[in-house]
Amino acid sequence: MTIARALSAGEEAFWLHCRAENLTPVREYLFHPKRRWRFDFYFANAKLAVEIEGGVGGRHQRIGGFVGDCHKYNAAGLMGIIVLRYTTAMVMDGTAINDVLSVLRVNPPMV
Repeated sequence: MTIARALSAGEEAFWLHCRAENLTPVREYLFHPKRRWRFDFYFANAKLAVEIEGGVGGRHQRIGGFVGDCHKYNAAGLMGIIVLRYTTAMVMDGTAINDVLSVLRVNPPMV
C-alpha cells in the first residue's frame, strides 16, 4: 500500500537515481506486521530498505523521534532487513545510489 504525500528533495532525487539505473523500489513500504512503520524505499527481493532522513533539527533529531527510529531500525534488522540511511546531501552526491548498487550486486534481486 502506498501513502500519497509529497516527496522531499532527497527522496525525489533518489527516486530519479533509481529510475536512471532501472531500479523500481517500492515507495512508502509498510514492513512491519503490527506497527505502521514504513520505509521510504524498499527493494523486496534484496530485503534492502533506504531511508532519506530529514533536515537537522527535525523529528529524527529529537529524543522521541530518535528513540522511535531506534525501535524501527532494530525491528527491521531482527527481520533480516538491511537499512541504509542517508541525508539529502548523500543522495545528491551519489553516495546513496552507489551504496544501493553495491548491495544489489552482492545480493542481486531474484527474477
